[in-house]
Amino acid sequence: MKTSPTLIAILLLAACAVQGQQDAPAAPDPPAPTVEPVAHPMLAGAWGPQPMAGDRRPVEPYPTNIYLAPWSRMSVGGDVSPLGIGIKGTIDMNTFMDLRGNFNVFRFNPGRFEVEGFNTYAHVQFTSAAAMLDTYPWNSVWRLSAGVMLFNNNQISGKVDIAPGTQFTLNGQDFYSANPSVAPGTTPLTGGGVLGFHRNTPAVIVSGGFGKFIPRSERHWSFPSEFGVIFTGAPTINVHESGWVCADKAETQCANLSNSANPVTIQFNNSLNAELSKWRRTLNDIPVYPVFSYSVVYSFNIR
Repeated sequence: MKTSPTLIAILLLAACAVQGQQDAPAAPDPPAPTVEPVAHPMLAGAWGPQPMAGDRRPVEPYPTNIYLAPWSRMSVGGDVSPLGIGIKGTIDMNTFMDLRGNFNVFRFNPGRFEVEGFNTYAHVQFTSAAAMLDTYPWNSVWRLSAGVMLFNNNQISGKVDIAPGTQFTLNGQDFYSANPSVAPGTTPLTGGGVLGFHRNTPAVIVSGGFGKFIPRSERHWSFPSEFGVIFTGAPTINVHESGWVCADKAETQCANLSNSANPVTIQFNNSLNAELSKWRRTLNDIPVYPVFSYSVVYSFNIR
């Protein structure tokens, strides 16, 4: 059979088209759509911008709740409390516990002041030292502490010079400070006393607070608070007196307090002891000493 030239040309063109499609490179896949991270609507604004995917920088300035090896970090700081001006040092025992030492001191001398013929000289002297164990349950910022006040010399002392002829009352009985006289050798009445806050030494301390004395983070500064009590026992009162006291304004019944057998001296001592008993019964209702402070503390690594 004779083939037509036109048919041969058509077949050649079709073969070339098929071969071109097989040799042509495959078209690239379309790019995947870019998805921008979206912050949760409840957190946006409250916590600031969210980190991009793959960004490993911490969201907060300092990572918290880091692990602390024992005896690897310590802090020093100070505070002001009813114990005076405090200096404290703390060292970590583990991630949940610290060991702390406190030292407090305060001195104050207001000088002489006069009240109704009583020239009074007061002196405040506070010195104490304590050891504390701080625990942070569940590694929280809340703290529970217990310790012992090992040294306590906290007291308020005073001296009183009673002007000659001044009247005063003890347990409902009136007395008078004698006028000085060369002949019998009378001298005005003087006395002194000490109010002590150290009946129990050592004394147990129980406290709580907010904030860590050694932050579990890379921070250096912290500002912990503390509230608690020291079981010091009731305050103590001790007095001493000297000079001449009279039972009447005319000074016909007077006695030197060093003469314990004189009836006026006996009457004065009985009235004084009865008055002291009242004060001591009142103080017995205060068996603890309060502690509250707000500290400024600096922490640093030691190994």
